[in-house]
Amino acid sequence: MTSDREPRVPGKRRGDIHARTSSRIHTIIGLVVGVLLIVAPWIFGFADVGAAMWTAIIAGVVILMSELTTTSPISPIKMVPMRIHVWMDVLVGLILAVSPWIFGFADNDANVWVPHLVVGIAVIGYALITRTDDAATVEARQHRATSGA
Repeated sequence: MTSDREPRVPGKRRGDIHARTSSRIHTIIGLVVGVLLIVAPWIFGFADVGAAMWTAIIAGVVILMSELTTTSPISPIKMVPMRIHVWMDVLVGLILAVSPWIFGFADNDANVWVPHLVVGIAVIGYALITRTDDAATVEARQHRATSGA
């Protein structure tokens, strides 16, 4: 017998059509995306197109550094609140997605510009579905533990 009730999913409010990704998962995805962007010029064969290569490498380094400095439970340096980090990801994703037109490599073969567009849109997407409250909860717990409260 089936039930009309929706199963309870952690991080998802009743009636919310989007399951929310935890900040921990977001950080793991971001670390993978950062590394992939750094090696993308050689994977996709655009290491000879300077603007495309450096855009991917710089975006990858920015994403890696950003992921390592958030208040996510697995980030080693907890400096940037997840709420701010997520909006920084949206900005980086937007710049990456439009970079072929901004930096003039959109007229190259698809293997040069499509990765920037697709990864940029993906970064925006995973940023917008990330829960930021779970990082704040971890941060509050750590503060209480170190302050003796």
